[in-house]
Amino acid sequence: MENTDTRVAQIGIVVEDPDSVEKLNALLHHYGEYIIGRMGVPYHKRNISIISIVLDAPASVISALSGKIGMLDGVTASTVYSKLS
Repeated sequence: MENTDTRVAQIGIVVEDPDSVEKLNALLHHYGEYIIGRMGVPYHKRNISIISIVLDAPASVISALSGKIGMLDGVTASTVYSKLS
């Protein structure tokens, strides 16, 4: 059964400032009910972390989370939406 009220999306996150990790984790915990999966990869050579979050949520929730993540210092986020509706 499809849920047409939600979208499946992936938020790609690059963390360049380790001081923002606590705030990022708090945001992800707050939106945890929508998160299907999460994968984080530390890239020690560049001193950054790359995180992928997959969600099934209303588009407004996905946009809100992505926007809040992108406002954190030293954190960049980009969202890709599934074509499924």
